[in-house]
Amino acid sequence: MPKIYPDPESEKAIMGSLVFCIHHKQGCKWSDELRKLKAHLNTCKHDAIQCPNKCGSQIPRVMMTDHLAFTCILRRAICEFCNVEFTGIGLEEHAGTCSSEPIYCESKCGTRVLRGRMSIHRAKDCAKRLRRCPHCGREFSADTLAAHGATCPRSPVPCPQRCDAGPFARAELDAHLRDECKALTVPCTFKEAGCRFKGPRHLLEAHLEANTSAHLSLMVALSGRQGQQINMLKSAMAKLSTNYTGTLLWKITDWSVKMQEAKTKDGLELVSPPFYTSQYGYKLQASMFLNGNGPGEGTHVSVYIKVLPGEYDALLKWPFSHSVTFTLFEQGTLGSGGGGQGGVAESFVPDPTWENFQRPSTEPDALGFGFPRFVSHELLNRRPFVRDDTVFLRVKVDPSKIVAV
Repeated sequence: MPKIYPDPESEKAIMGSLVFCIHHKQGCKWSDELRKLKAHLNTCKHDAIQCPNKCGSQIPRVMMTDHLAFTCILRRAICEFCNVEFTGIGLEEHAGTCSSEPIYCESKCGTRVLRGRMSIHRAKDCAKRLRRCPHCGREFSADTLAAHGATCPRSPVPCPQRCDAGPFARAELDAHLRDECKALTVPCTFKEAGCRFKGPRHLLEAHLEANTSAHLSLMVALSGRQGQQINMLKSAMAKLSTNYTGTLLWKITDWSVKMQEAKTKDGLELVSPPFYTSQYGYKLQASMFLNGNGPGEGTHVSVYIKVLPGEYDALLKWPFSHSVTFTLFEQGTLGSGGGGQGGVAESFVPDPTWENFQRPSTEPDALGFGFPRFVSHELLNRRPFVRDDTVFLRVKVDPSKIVAV
């Protein structure tokens, strides 16, 4: 092995060369001869040294103060809430459990409470703790219980009329006032009849006993007024249902029963609803003898028209002089050539000398004018005039000769 000999000149040259601190990248700006580097590292603030607490950490001098104050696991530290001294690692374990640390209520009531008193706060003071209504048994948060109490249907309340009874559950108060409260001011039960009495309920019975006669008079008067109103309504309804077209289509149902009755009762007459020739015209009514009348008795159906007293008779021309046509329709068939419904028709033009068509008195002619042999029973049974036990008779006044005011 070759021998190595020291070279003072080379060593001197090397040790005198210009170098930067090994912590140059960490921010140290020192630069000098290599021989001075070791001495510099003994003071370089970026050079790591052993923690004086002997926690085992190598810490740059520049960070040692912070390490000793905040991160060294063997540092001595005092809890800011309970003032108990801990090692660094002990303080970390203590953090989050300190009973003296103020924290927000877990029920989110917004209050900050010491951790050690949280259970007491939630049980006794928290606005969001659940409390049971003593009246209805339902649970509410403490901050809404008072509002519920103002509307709770089982909450006891006094009678607003200050009677001797009560208190009552709020839900029962209306029934008490309506049916029982003796202090409540009530009107007489004959109020609608006109009695003006108002007083405490306990006086009502005495009032009714003392005013029986007066109440009876009021009810009689009320009944009269109601009767007038009913008559007015009936009149209005009759006007609404009145036919003003000059044509009556008379539907006669239960034909077989009525025919049988007509054969057993002499002179049995069916009368139609009244109708007008126009809104302000003549008032007419048709009638029918199912078993015939006069010359048609027992063999024919007889039809007649009579003039009734109308509202506008004073303004009309008399005697009544317009032609009238009776038509009994066949059902379910068309006339010859398909021109319309088939049937039997008879017409007449009133003679101005006939008494039947003069202006009627309050008691009009009992029969009127028409055709005692309008249609025979034989023809009625042979052709389809009756269907579904129903017959249709049309009575038509010639519209071209209607003279209305």
